[in-house]
Amino acid sequence: MTLRGLPFPRTASGRASLLPPTPWHYSGDLLTVEYRTDPSAVAALLPEGLTLARDEEDPGAVAFIWADWQSCGDSGEELLDPVRSQYKEAYVVVRCRYQDQLFSRCLFIWVDTDFALVRGYLQGYPKKLGSIHQTRPITRGRAGPRLGAGAMFGMTLAASDRRLAQATITLQGESDANGFVNGHAMLHHRWFPRVELDDRDSLSEIVTVAGVNVDLGPAYSGSATLELFDSPSEELLSISPREIIGGYFRSVGTTFNGGTTLEA
Repeated sequence: MTLRGLPFPRTASGRASLLPPTPWHYSGDLLTVEYRTDPSAVAALLPEGLTLARDEEDPGAVAFIWADWQSCGDSGEELLDPVRSQYKEAYVVVRCRYQDQLFSRCLFIWVDTDFALVRGYLQGYPKKLGSIHQTRPITRGRAGPRLGAGAMFGMTLAASDRRLAQATITLQGESDANGFVNGHAMLHHRWFPRVELDDRDSLSEIVTVAGVNVDLGPAYSGSATLELFDSPSEELLSISPREIIGGYFRSVGTTFNGGTTLEA
């Protein structure tokens, strides 16, 4: 019997699978705080074979991104069952070089649903569960900011009953982009240990992923604040901000339909 499912559980129909078949479509609002930290702290979080961005490429630059997503497969059936399509995430991105090519790389990431967690593992994102909240823009009433100068947003991240980060952004106007750190194809490691637990991996790959059919809304920039907090099970404080670069808002749409294995 042929079993279907991406990735599991697998059944003859595939109906019980945690994820629908690809392609996966995403639409969401991104709030980004860019800052600079000690480049040596970024280097300490890069595995063997990856190097820091060059000096002229701002190697200590970091993007802390909050995202409010809606996603679905080609059928769009999840959109009529929103618990299967809506989720939030917060993630930390730096830039690095692999084989002398510049990539963006996700160091840490938290999501609030199981399907987003496992989908990330397939793509190579090091996802963990967390509690993520962000102010949403509005077009009617007073219960939120309207996009434009003076709009204010707040973002929080917690995991394992501890607040890890909080941030604010005050927009000053439209900009050409929503930052520069998260502006390249992503470089990930896909790791999974052998069941013998003998310090060897059953899966050890370097992959790159990027969206297609990218649909970008207007970008807005402004000033930002960011505070990081200690936790016994996290390492965010190792890349604490030295200087805030700025804050950004942008609505984006993209589609994931597979990546590329660079090294296995």
